[in-house]
Amino acid sequence: MRTLARPHWLMIGIIVTVMAGLIVAAIRVPAIAHDADHRPANPAALQGAPLALPAPSQSTPTRPNIVFVLTDDLSWNLVKYMPQVKKLQQDGVTFSNYTVTDSLCCPSRSSIFTGKFPHDTGVFTNNAPDGGFEVFHGRGNEKHTYATAMQAGGYTTGLMGKYLNGYLPKDRYVPPGWNEWDVSGKAYSEYNYTLNENGKPVYYGSKPTDYLNDVMSAKGVDFINRNAAAKKPFVLEVASYAPHSPYAPAVADVNKFPGLKAPHGKAFDRLPANPPAWLAGHGPLSAAEKADLDIAFRKRVQAVQSVDRMIGHLRATLESAGVADNTYFVFSSDNGYHLGEYRLGAGKQTAFDTDVHVPLVVAGPDIKAGTTRSEVTQNIDLAPTFEDLADVPIPPTVDGHSLVPLLHGEKTPSWRNVALIEHHGPDAVKGDPDAQTPFQGIPPTYDALRTNMWTYVEYRDGALEYYDRSTDPNELINLASTLSATRKAELHKALVKLRHCHSYQACWAAGHLSDSAQL
Repeated sequence: MRTLARPHWLMIGIIVTVMAGLIVAAIRVPAIAHDADHRPANPAALQGAPLALPAPSQSTPTRPNIVFVLTDDLSWNLVKYMPQVKKLQQDGVTFSNYTVTDSLCCPSRSSIFTGKFPHDTGVFTNNAPDGGFEVFHGRGNEKHTYATAMQAGGYTTGLMGKYLNGYLPKDRYVPPGWNEWDVSGKAYSEYNYTLNENGKPVYYGSKPTDYLNDVMSAKGVDFINRNAAAKKPFVLEVASYAPHSPYAPAVADVNKFPGLKAPHGKAFDRLPANPPAWLAGHGPLSAAEKADLDIAFRKRVQAVQSVDRMIGHLRATLESAGVADNTYFVFSSDNGYHLGEYRLGAGKQTAFDTDVHVPLVVAGPDIKAGTTRSEVTQNIDLAPTFEDLADVPIPPTVDGHSLVPLLHGEKTPSWRNVALIEHHGPDAVKGDPDAQTPFQGIPPTYDALRTNMWTYVEYRDGALEYYDRSTDPNELINLASTLSATRKAELHKALVKLRHCHSYQACWAAGHLSDSAQL
């Protein structure tokens, strides 16, 4: 079959062409080189700005998309009533030791946007002088978010729903980094609100079709379809107000779950042994208070039904648009919530797991279905994770760490073993949607450490808490008074080190307790 033979010179040419392509691919420098744990290589070279490397192609279709659904005040005990979230768990990975940097809306969301602790964003509360949109904006945090990084790397970025406390849509302001901006102010009732739609205030009234979660769902579907058709990578954050009080369900959900009552776990209507002073005076819950808590829980379950449907609509749209296999879908909450635990009314802001330990579920490419990761993770890890997935530079000034190795099932023996929680209090500013009464809980300023095994809390007034969650998962026995002076000094030193870290390298190092400190 001579007619099929190829001249030798043609074969040599093909070989040379292939080898040249392999050499070019081999020398391509990624946004930041990583080791097995996705730590930036050569930390000494990362003390300043991100490395000056070639920007990714503006139209690379293979880079993954990200859809992030963030809820408000959603606690773990609501997930069982959300079939789409449970389906997401079956399809992806659940982080069983994921915590927020503060159990309060604005500081937590600031950490999510920037990858930084409150002590680096300057946002500790919902209001100035130590929190809220005013402080986040005034300190220049908006110039360094995952949105600015990913937009610069060729991604189309979108935010829908809630931004930060104190933000006013009527001001028409759109922060840097966002291509699509459909953001409201105080829309906790889910009706009668204004959206700043890319610089244009648009009012939504009280018709069933104005329900905010449904409006965001429709806008999210449109965003996905447009960008999938354009074959450009995108990141979309849909930030719901649900199930924040007043726990406003959609019309279709107001009569669901009749007779549902608040969970009465072991911590319900009980004080811990040796409680701190701010908690110690709380007496048993009355029958009327318990009834109110039952109503609140039932309405919270009703309120998250629309979020769950939205998750289903967004995932179905990714499928129909042909981009589901190249999209990471992320679900989480800005903080948890207590309802009767520790004799507290409906609220948050404490260092108890009810408030700081929240869901994080991710499904997407190269994630093994139905898995769980127990490593210590925090909301400061989301921004560097998104940036890592997008193959854009991760600034060395972030405090968090990319979760990509955990997403992809890698072994991570050198992962951090402690998380930091920072809170300023008492936080009870009039007009703040998160203002709480003493009955709901108004803890004073504290800092806390949380490992997989225990929680340690230092209040600025000198009070201490220490809960061994390995034997006391409900945090009902405060063992602080039994700690030796050496142990207290060791914990204090570790806490101070984390509270004063100001970069990726420093915070990663501070997140690794010594073997003795882990005990």
